[in-house]
Amino acid sequence: MSETRMVGFGPHLLYQAHGCPGARLENLHGLYDLLDQMPERIHMTKIMPPYVLRHADARGRLLGCSGFVLIAQSHISLHTFPVRGMLHADIFSCEAFDVGRALSLLRTAFRPQRVDWHLLDRGTEFPRDIAGSRALVERERRRLATALGLEAMR
Repeated sequence: MSETRMVGFGPHLLYQAHGCPGARLENLHGLYDLLDQMPERIHMTKIMPPYVLRHADARGRLLGCSGFVLIAQSHISLHTFPVRGMLHADIFSCEAFDVGRALSLLRTAFRPQRVDWHLLDRGTEFPRDIAGSRALVERERRRLATALGLEAMR
């Protein structure tokens, strides 16, 4: 499992896929199945069935699909843009999850030519480990004091 240690409230994976086959981005059943199975596969707890919807322009032309599943830890969302071959996905959780597996599942499901992703540590002002946060702040204060030549003032 490739869980990343987070200091704040929880990890937020932002994923953008480019050059995806349009058929994969338009497939409601495929999107539903991914959202239905992903929570368990990345060690999260699904608390409702997924919702997946098509969105179209005023003439009824498909613009894309959006899907969402609530997990006990927060949510997973997908937004597809078949004409552009793009997908945007968010996984936000208040607990660590298997980021590597999430990336692999998204890559397998959408077969992008290029991927951009970022893992954010959300809510760092709300630390989980108070003792660890205190130690981190103290180390940073000592480092700054030394760098500024103020260590003798302490």
